[in-house]
Amino acid sequence: MSFSDILLFIIIIQVIHFFGTWKLYQSAGRKWWEAAIPVYNAIILFKIINRPWWWVFLIFIPIVNLIMFPVIWVETARSFGRNSTTDTILELVTLGLYTYYINYFTKHEYIENRSLKAKSKSGDFVSSILFAVVAATIVHTYIMQPFTIPTSSLEKTLLVGDFLFVSKFHYGARLPQTAVSFPMVHDTIPGLGIKSYTKSPQLPYMRLPGFQNVQRNDIVVFNWPIDTVRMFRDKSGRHYDKPVDKKSNYVKRAVGVAGDSLEIIDGKIYVNKSALQLPDRAKPQYSYLVQGKGQGFNMQSLIEIYGITDGLQWVDRERNLYQVNAITEENLAKFKNHPNVKSVQRIISPKGEAEAKIFPNNNKVDWNKDNMGPIYIPKAGAKVKLDLKTFSLYRRIIEVYEGSEMGIENTLEVKGSQVYLNGSPIDEYTFKQDYYWMMGDNRHNSEDSRYWGYVPQNHVVGKPVFVWMSLDGNARSLTDKVRWERLFITVGGEGKPTSYFVYFLIGLVLIIGYNYFIKKKK
Repeated sequence: MSFSDILLFIIIIQVIHFFGTWKLYQSAGRKWWEAAIPVYNAIILFKIINRPWWWVFLIFIPIVNLIMFPVIWVETARSFGRNSTTDTILELVTLGLYTYYINYFTKHEYIENRSLKAKSKSGDFVSSILFAVVAATIVHTYIMQPFTIPTSSLEKTLLVGDFLFVSKFHYGARLPQTAVSFPMVHDTIPGLGIKSYTKSPQLPYMRLPGFQNVQRNDIVVFNWPIDTVRMFRDKSGRHYDKPVDKKSNYVKRAVGVAGDSLEIIDGKIYVNKSALQLPDRAKPQYSYLVQGKGQGFNMQSLIEIYGITDGLQWVDRERNLYQVNAITEENLAKFKNHPNVKSVQRIISPKGEAEAKIFPNNNKVDWNKDNMGPIYIPKAGAKVKLDLKTFSLYRRIIEVYEGSEMGIENTLEVKGSQVYLNGSPIDEYTFKQDYYWMMGDNRHNSEDSRYWGYVPQNHVVGKPVFVWMSLDGNARSLTDKVRWERLFITVGGEGKPTSYFVYFLIGLVLIIGYNYFIKKKK
């Protein structure tokens, strides 16, 4: 939906509103023409139904307005004496068009000092729930969103079972592009397994100002760019193309930002020809081929003692050869000194040994997960040469991220040795938005940019800032299941994470004490 489509839609809504309410405005002591002026008519309507003027802002917030419109329809009917359950149901099932019947075919008397208190406990409960959902939706969409770590790709920094709060305001909250969606859920309705949204209409991409850009080494939550058809099915087994803001949420580290040149050499990341300097808390992990001596291995004890993230895997029992999946270099130094360890060799895909799954997935480069690049990460306003060599690197960016997902039909193709954009020959391209290169710290167990390429700016969701709960799925007892030392720790920062859980409990006790003793006394 373009801005012109949005403008036309607003005009249509205003016309429907005017013809359905102008007589009601007059009955409430207002002028008929006040029902025709956009925004102003909403302010007047809220005065008529005895609701605060700032509700105007709520009807312009996507998703929130889907909750507010039914409330306004029902409140308008009740302000003119239509209080029955039947009136309420008719307003809802006709999507507010029942107001036309009230406007033209009833003798409506305006109730100026109508009580806003619900006439029943059920009505009070519904009202409370509605506005709790409105408040939670605003927080969830524009301020802070809960998120769960499902995989070990950022192990040691973030653990499987961590529950995070993800800040939307650090990078600037992205306004919802999917206009019709079930509030506070992502792509499916829990328990039903069906879509939580309609694909149309789609609003243009817009983002509120943030107070920082994505920085190199930031941990970022983003929508998985290639999540289109294969990751969502309803109960019928059908597949769906997802809008940008409904693609699966991923969390990785931004090892390269817009304008960087990135290369991976023997598993090590180099940015702008210098080795990437990771923050103190980042613990990159690699896989190793280990040969043991003797029969003294207790696999489970090794996993626990040396923090081996993804376990051990036997390669050759006769030779006592096995693979250690994901261990930090710090723990590896200790592991090498184990009395039953004979030799340790890092598993590295040799340079020139091509992997078909590695980006740009064209079988024309000899890259693999440990050796690839150099590759340029596009920056908004920057130009790149387009030829047979770079065609595959930027094709998806141009056709999808800056094309169809932005409402533009771009087609990039090669004829002979010439690249064509929408049928016209082109030798260079100017990017419209920033891009990032996202990777997991668990280098051999992370599906990341090495496999599907760049993450566009419009896919960025937010920045994880806080772990409020952490559960160990392998623990047997409830007390062991909670990782108490990780409760209320910050995601960023230097040194060992510090839990602020005790301070939280102290603050909670003080608040409860204040409310119970001081307020009660007043």
